[in-house]
Amino acid sequence: MEQRHLGRTGLRVSRIGLGTLTWGRDTDEHDAADQLKAFWEAGGTLVDTADVYGGGDAEYLLGQLVERLVPRRDLVIATKAGSVPDPDRRFDGSRGHLLAALDASLERLGTDYVDLWQVHAFDLETPLDETLQALDIAVGSGRARYAGVSNFCGWQLAKAATWQLASPGIRTRLASTQMEYSLLQRGVEREVLPAAIDLGVGLLPSSPLGRGVLTGKYQKATPVDSRGASEQMAPFVEPYLDEAASRIVDAVRTAADGLATTPLEVALAWVRDRPGVVAPIVGARNAQQLTAALSVETLSLPDEICQALDDVSAPVHRYPDQDWSTL
Repeated sequence: MEQRHLGRTGLRVSRIGLGTLTWGRDTDEHDAADQLKAFWEAGGTLVDTADVYGGGDAEYLLGQLVERLVPRRDLVIATKAGSVPDPDRRFDGSRGHLLAALDASLERLGTDYVDLWQVHAFDLETPLDETLQALDIAVGSGRARYAGVSNFCGWQLAKAATWQLASPGIRTRLASTQMEYSLLQRGVEREVLPAAIDLGVGLLPSSPLGRGVLTGKYQKATPVDSRGASEQMAPFVEPYLDEAASRIVDAVRTAADGLATTPLEVALAWVRDRPGVVAPIVGARNAQQLTAALSVETLSLPDEICQALDDVSAPVHRYPDQDWSTL
């Protein structure tokens, strides 16, 4: 699998990442092991998790599999901290919480360091410089090799990345930002992606298949074994089952038919090769699903197909997102 630099850093990662959102909850140890082995054998290196996935079980399961199945040195392990199971406070970006969460993640993962440590979301109740200081301490202590953020809007990302570049002293530049990005969700193109490209921050798209909808499996009915049929994940899928999404899925299916490939590969290739994108994070139910996604490595979309998909899924960008003089 092709390797790409993560933002403006020397860290190289596979251009498809393996997501573990369902590990330890819907994905058991057997299926997780099959996925990790298939991913590694295909040349994949970037494995993304978080301290809240499966209540910590995703990290623990990954830690049990590393070394037993795959050498630690062959993986780029990324995890996140900052989301908390508190109905009154969804995010905690305080220095104390973040560093304690990192230590707990390392224990579950069974490793001395993570390759990429990400703040899971912006915390409006904590000064940003305090949150960013936790990243500096983590990297300075060797517990994390690189640092990034997740779910930061445009101004939040720009402020954080600029602070790290401009503040006095030795600061850890942001290597990445993880955001949802697909043909069904192009909101990051308004401000997040331009900021990331300008500041040298690599984009790691989550849900690159539109929460599974872009595979086309929901067009006729909801498969009983799909995320959309599960009580926990149905609300996550439902927003992308509207008429507008259906038109985009139809266009993806048409492109796939013309290229003698699958809608999954077309949708994944589109987001993988967008400007600023480093590695879409793909979550799968089993190794068979993952292998189908990894087969995208051999596919590059023709320019005319990309343009057609761009047109059918184009978000409305007016003032101030485009040159005001043209309005």
